[in-house]
Amino acid sequence: MRIILIGQAAFGASVLEAMLKKGENVIAVYAPPDTPGGKPDPLKQMAVVKDIPVHQHARMRNREVIEEYKKLQPDLGVMAFVTDIVPLVILECPRLGTIQYHPSLLPKHRGGSAMNWPIMKGETKTGLTIFWPDDGLDTGPILMQKEVEITPDDTLGTLYFGKLFQMGVDALMKSIDLVLQGKAPRIPQDESLATYEGLCGEENAVIDWQKPVRQVYNLVRGTNPSPGANTLLRGKKFKIYDCEPIIQDTVAVPGEIVEIADKGFTVACQGGCLLVKRVQAAGSPKLSAAEYAQTAGLKVRDKLG
Repeated sequence: MRIILIGQAAFGASVLEAMLKKGENVIAVYAPPDTPGGKPDPLKQMAVVKDIPVHQHARMRNREVIEEYKKLQPDLGVMAFVTDIVPLVILECPRLGTIQYHPSLLPKHRGGSAMNWPIMKGETKTGLTIFWPDDGLDTGPILMQKEVEITPDDTLGTLYFGKLFQMGVDALMKSIDLVLQGKAPRIPQDESLATYEGLCGEENAVIDWQKPVRQVYNLVRGTNPSPGANTLLRGKKFKIYDCEPIIQDTVAVPGEIVEIADKGFTVACQGGCLLVKRVQAAGSPKLSAAEYAQTAGLKVRDKLG
């Protein structure tokens, strides 16, 4: 088959590597434009090394991009970590259609932050979906799904890199085989189960210390490493990454520092405390919480938020 890969970042590069390893005929790669002064995209880098033509456009919807894509006459389109809106005319251009990876069990958690939200909401399972994209947002028929557990200590980072990353690469490879064999299903999504959340930005990651400690903990781990849960100390923002919930009665005011120790500093919440282990102040590298407490002059009974 003549396959075009649309994607980016490490995931896109790993998908390309796996496709080439199994002998697929990748005729072109579409990746985002280079960021001025930034590092080259890993997918682009790998394509260049493998002597595969690379196309970089800010908007896949532009007429010239559509015409360029049509002239390549692909048999199959594969989308691996795509953030741009790809028009239906491109999705339907390949003879066998286009398949896409999404890191949730569709129709749940449609949207661009599908891994953040289930952790932040305290859910215990998620997964991935390979589907046939259409002109909606993550709404096309399902080809394949794989389920994974969200453990109590999983973060966004461990969920993605430890579970959904390689599983997603493998699922795409199996899906390509099913398409080639004419055995790839198209199962309609159950719209009664659909949920959608927008992109998880810093405004969604503000810690409310009045919330129960489990909710605060879920917010922190669901935004670790991106965008990072944030709070204020004396009016200055900093982000909290690694932490641990302590379920115990406390008379301290929510947001109040109750202990500072070598292992970190402890903050009161409703129904318990949060032991903060790793943080990052604006414009600074990540530090151990103990080191941050020392450099920031943090004291017991200081108030966050």
